[in-house]
Amino acid sequence: MKPTMLKTAFTVVLAGLSSYFGMLTQPLLVLFFAMVLDYLTGMTKAYIFSQLSSRIGVKGILKKLCYMAMVAVGAAVDYLLHGALKQAGIDLHIELFCGLLVTVWLIINELISVLENLAAIGVPGFPRLNRLLSRLKSTVNEKEDEKEDEHDT
Repeated sequence: MKPTMLKTAFTVVLAGLSSYFGMLTQPLLVLFFAMVLDYLTGMTKAYIFSQLSSRIGVKGILKKLCYMAMVAVGAAVDYLLHGALKQAGIDLHIELFCGLLVTVWLIINELISVLENLAAIGVPGFPRLNRLLSRLKSTVNEKEDEKEDEHDT
């Protein structure tokens, strides 16, 4: 396959996905790069401590693929809720709440994992950044709990 043809196919696929996911595209890209960074720092940590294992590496990749499945489920819930509410005549002007919430939560988890890997490797840390990410994770969890409570009542 010619490089030009490969570039064109890659561009068409990315443009199609961007169009399909809309405002979820940028958070998905951030999640993807956070997952790659987490994987690389995890592999570096395993190499430094002589714990490299292809089995653990594959497990990590499968876990990250399941993260993407979680985002897809969140986006599907958003799509179904939006359609159901529209049929009922209710317009909340919310398009991707669940998908976005899942994506942000996973990004925060990945960034905390990167910081943990870096600390284990011996890179001087930023305790304030770690506390900020932990606080963000707690806030997202609290907002998620509030939404569940609203739906239960």
